Amino acid sequence: MTTDERRDRLRDLVKDRGFAALGELASQLSVSESTIRRDLEMLEEAGLARRTHGGVYWTGDSDTISVFESRNDDFWAAKQSIGRAASELIADHDTILLDGGSTVYELARLIIHRPLQVVTNSLPVAHLLSTSDSIDLVMIGGCVRGRTSVTIGPLADSQLANIHVTTAFLSVAGVSPRGFFNSDMMLVESEKAMLASAERGIVLADHSKFGKTSLSRICELQQIDTVVTDDGLDSDAKAWLESAGVQLRLAQSPLTQSSQAPSPHKTSTPAPAASPSNSSPTHSLNNANLS
Repeated sequence: MTTDERRDRLRDLVKDRGFAALGELASQLSVSESTIRRDLEMLEEAGLARRTHGGVYWTGDSDTISVFESRNDDFWAAKQSIGRAASELIADHDTILLDGGSTVYELARLIIHRPLQVVTNSLPVAHLLSTSDSIDLVMIGGCVRGRTSVTIGPLADSQLANIHVTTAFLSVAGVSPRGFFNSDMMLVESEKAMLASAERGIVLADHSKFGKTSLSRICELQQIDTVVTDDGLDSDAKAWLESAGVQLRLAQSPLTQSSQAPSPHKTSTPAPAASPSNSSPTHSLNNANLS
């Protein structure tokens, strides 16, 4: 069995079982646990699995709820980077709310084994997080929108009116100087209820969403505490957010990361150590600090 064949088989085993112990996988594939650990690193880097003490959980797509077929779009790598940056804004034991957007789903994949309370109206997010022993999961009921597999409508809104969360994470279809937008009017009403239930609202949106509007406005810019986007955001959009007092966190795109990585084919004399710098991918506008 070649390395690629072994890793494909490993991926299938973890996906089929949901959780698998390291020793079990090593026995099935007739390799050492150290080899399994190296292979699992590849799965984890791809966002398909999450290692835990003694084993690994599947965090990739589920065969039972098929969503987000656009994972081959030009912005999916940016969405994954945004999800990683957003996960850093969550403290263990927080109570958070996740909507049904594709970028928020990337965030959900990264928190599956953290001790959290999670409220969601997304069937894919709920299905994913239901495999975790560390997450206290609350599913919002209501009418299921088949295209996006989210629950919306009066029942969802009434449930949201009776909960309280630390942070609501929302995806949007458009961001302009007039605010944040989505194309589904019923969904927007539920997103307004989500924001009302939260101490702070955080929007996750790749740079392609900026400068666009849609059918229905969720809220004005200043009603959102933080926007997490990728470093392709242009200066005009940064100015809108700054003038509204919105905090901005820029996730480093994979292209930027690869361009900054040292080439394995070049050697050079090490540069003198630089003095400490306060530079960071997190930009705090109007001198406000990210919490």
